[in-house]
Amino acid sequence: MVITSIRVIVGIIGSAVCVLLYAVPALTFKRVIKEASVGEFSCLPYILALFSALTWGWYGFPVVSNGWENLSLFGTCAIGVLFEFSFIIIYIWYAPREKKKFVVLTVSLILAILCMIVSFSIFTFHTHHMRKLFVGSIGIITSMSMYSAPLVAVKQVMKTKSVEFMPFYLSLFSLLTSFMWTLYGVLGRDPYLTAPNSVGCFTGILQLVVYCIYSRCKEPPKALNDIEQVIINLDVATSRREDTNGCSLNSKA
Repeated sequence: MVITSIRVIVGIIGSAVCVLLYAVPALTFKRVIKEASVGEFSCLPYILALFSALTWGWYGFPVVSNGWENLSLFGTCAIGVLFEFSFIIIYIWYAPREKKKFVVLTVSLILAILCMIVSFSIFTFHTHHMRKLFVGSIGIITSMSMYSAPLVAVKQVMKTKSVEFMPFYLSLFSLLTSFMWTLYGVLGRDPYLTAPNSVGCFTGILQLVVYCIYSRCKEPPKALNDIEQVIINLDVATSRREDTNGCSLNSKA
């Protein structure tokens, strides 16, 4: 009884932190709306997050879970679906045609897969245990994909030497969310929640470490061509300075 009460409290705290995690990208999309361009930002993490929220929302629904034992999970995922759909719609609106086509096709694919998951879990399996086994196993795969998505941002940060593409609060709330849901899964003896969120803790720590290393770089990231242009300009300026100094010495002589 005590463990159940603690689990409920952890679930509430985890839900609150998770909602904050879902809301953090609003800062990024505020910038997208202001600039009317998606720039170098990728929509893939938001698509994977949508798929994960849909899958785990179905896992927490009473058809799969035993009653409302995972009410906190279901409620959090429902809010997450609203956030992710909103972000994806904004991305599609401001993305160029090629990116727009890719996002629409990818979202259509994950919705089709979700329909198949729902159909199989309802009509093929007839006990909560088997449904949790089926949906939970798929949930682990989707969560692994979602938690591996930030590694793209980590690669971008290491390449550009700038943390612009990996906001600090997004990494922080990702770690906190993973930790809370890992604890929630441990208290409920639910391996389907514990396993993927344990991986999320690792990727969250990795993001924060990379952020701490590269946050000292104050200059905004530049494209390779821009860097080359700066070097060329410096060489020209240096040559002109040397020519000027040479002329001055000759005139003095």
